[in-house]
Amino acid sequence: MRVLVSFFNRIMQRYLPDPFLFVIILTFAVFGLGLIFTDNGPYQMVQHWGNGFWGLLTFSMQMVLVLVTGHVLASSNVFKKGLGALASLAKSPGQAILIVSFVSMVASLINWGFGLVIGALFAKELAKKVKNVDYRLLIASAYGGFVVWHGGISGSIPLTIATKGHFSEDMIGVISTDQTIFAGFNIFIVIALLLVLPFVNRFMMPSKEETIVVDPALLQEDIQAAALEKEAMTPAERLENSRIISLLAGILGLVFLFYYFASKGFNLNLDIVNFLFLFLGILFHGTPKQFLEAVLNAVKGASGIIIQFPFYAGIMGMMTASGLAAVMSEAFVSISNDYTFHFFTFLSAGLVNFFVPSGGGQWAVQAPIMLEAAQSMGASIPKTAMAVAWGDAWTNLIQPFWALPALAIAGLKAKDIMGFCVLTLLVSGVIISMGFLIF
Repeated sequence: MRVLVSFFNRIMQRYLPDPFLFVIILTFAVFGLGLIFTDNGPYQMVQHWGNGFWGLLTFSMQMVLVLVTGHVLASSNVFKKGLGALASLAKSPGQAILIVSFVSMVASLINWGFGLVIGALFAKELAKKVKNVDYRLLIASAYGGFVVWHGGISGSIPLTIATKGHFSEDMIGVISTDQTIFAGFNIFIVIALLLVLPFVNRFMMPSKEETIVVDPALLQEDIQAAALEKEAMTPAERLENSRIISLLAGILGLVFLFYYFASKGFNLNLDIVNFLFLFLGILFHGTPKQFLEAVLNAVKGASGIIIQFPFYAGIMGMMTASGLAAVMSEAFVSISNDYTFHFFTFLSAGLVNFFVPSGGGQWAVQAPIMLEAAQSMGASIPKTAMAVAWGDAWTNLIQPFWALPALAIAGLKAKDIMGFCVLTLLVSGVIISMGFLIF
């Protein structure tokens, strides 16, 4: 394991470019593939790219807020003490890797946005508490837990087809989650990953000579507002340093959350996760001034999301409008039979996800092709949907698109963790494939 990890790390450090350059290269690659495998010309491909370029603006803002609100919450004394107490359970580097792997996977099964942020924040806290733990592997283990999200209760594809009025209802009807998320094959995959991946991460621990340890002092982000005498404060400064203002705003947010969960149950989505993080951050920082200092500190890491996500939207535009995603999917269908169909659906989804890194967007592209093929072969429709879902989640491990928030929180570059993630990709790919071939 150490030899393999060392090899993959060397490859990634040497050849993986900055995520911004990566998305530029990916843009030209998709442009070229569209010219080769579809009947679109250069001018048409440029049109598809430009028309899709701003298609992820809402999602981009949501992801910026995931990063900022999570970062702000983590820098509060209350949250740091809570994560610190949990991190104190780890007494050795090996235990730290096991715990962060398991916690991030469980959090991702609850909600993908929640898991993405909590895993990275918890990994940082472990790095402060545990001596001689490899910081790169710690963050990679936290991010690797994200692979289970589409098999959990926030999986966008199984929840879409369980909702009345979804776009493929005329073809497949409404499929309840007991046939997808809570089906035997999916439970097998989730449990196997929960049991295996923490130990895979543990076995990837580098030798003492190759271990990269971060100075805990560099991870400290204490937000201290300048102390002022009350008598010397202007009316505006009194408001900025008022605990009552923060308390009232925090209570307002918590009252809405109480209403939301009371009326809709434990239905977490990205907006609610951000809402929860935001108002807990306001409450826990005590004063508006300290909260805004924390926000200023957190925003610095959001540049990658702001700049890169429009390029990914442009890539998605080329993939879908040109028909290139359909060509890729049909190629896998053509080599499938009734036994291997779900396995090849999983692989095709993994490939398409590299260029269309959005569960809902990918399902919209692949569903018409995969569902029609499944019906013609007599294959299970729920299993087909979950094969696309798991393929979407699987290759996120080596797709910088989803790693950006975690990397910004950790202060690392993609090439620092991707060597570890490649091995996680290979092991998880075998486990997920077994789930579709055995059941």
